[in-house]
Amino acid sequence: MTAILFTMFAILVGMHSLQTPNGAQNNTSKLPLLLPDPKKEPSKYCYEIFAWYYTAVWIGIFGFIVVSQSYELLTAWGYLAVCGGLALPLMLQPLLYPLASAPVVKNKIIINPDIQRPFYKRYSTKATIYLMTYAFIGNYWYTHYFYSVLKAEYTMPSHRLNDVPIAMFLATHFYFCTYHVCVGNGILRHVDKSYQKGWMKTILFWFTILSLSYFTAFMETLTISSFPYYSFEDREMAYTVGSAFYGIYFIVSFPGFYYFDSHIDDGKQKDRPVTLVDTFTTACGHGMMILLLLDFVRLYLGIPLVIGGVAFATTG
Repeated sequence: MTAILFTMFAILVGMHSLQTPNGAQNNTSKLPLLLPDPKKEPSKYCYEIFAWYYTAVWIGIFGFIVVSQSYELLTAWGYLAVCGGLALPLMLQPLLYPLASAPVVKNKIIINPDIQRPFYKRYSTKATIYLMTYAFIGNYWYTHYFYSVLKAEYTMPSHRLNDVPIAMFLATHFYFCTYHVCVGNGILRHVDKSYQKGWMKTILFWFTILSLSYFTAFMETLTISSFPYYSFEDREMAYTVGSAFYGIYFIVSFPGFYYFDSHIDDGKQKDRPVTLVDTFTTACGHGMMILLLLDFVRLYLGIPLVIGGVAFATTG
């Protein structure tokens, strides 16, 4: 596993060194992350700042629960309360707090244009709908590929939909918000905006997507390994093959979400703005692409897909 990650990192460093910097882009960050331009993309800028702040909140709470083993006290309703409580601020933010954040950049407060838009036209509303749809599809369908291919298993007390803990539908939302809004967008924007156009940048961009997808999947598998109620038949296989399998999700969704509603602030799509219906169908389209890729891998491995269970059930 170490060799795989080191090789990816070395290739990325080498590919970055071959790029021609874009002099017009002023990235003062020491990390390979880039926030949106607050002047050109204030809606995305304010929303991503909010997502970064909230990421620190949910990781802190989740981390305490895992490290302290407080999950041993949770019932099926308790898991719903914890995961639902952490997901709710993100789900309700577009409605109750459309400002998202009011950061100060060069002594000027950045005001989120979402506060002037109707609820259904806000960028944060569309981002939330996209991630909620994606999270639902991922849990409802993709989890069964983990059950079948990697012999994964949830054993904690839970209320289940299609044999998947409903708490996981909720937890996936705040996980995916951090992965896409914060990490994915920031890293892909750094590559996209920091270097001049050309075939070398295109290769770097897509290799970054592949590497980031694998690394994200691996880190989630690693960090959740101390939680005993989500297990694999072969933990080593879960780290290597499983990370590649899980990474298929992000090969599609990282670039898909990065380019989603990219003209909300520049007016280029004023005559045909992205609607909530567009948002839902885009997420469903990306979801189907991922489902097909997962199934192609399953067929290649020659493993049957077994989907059992009932609509609703309670275990534990």
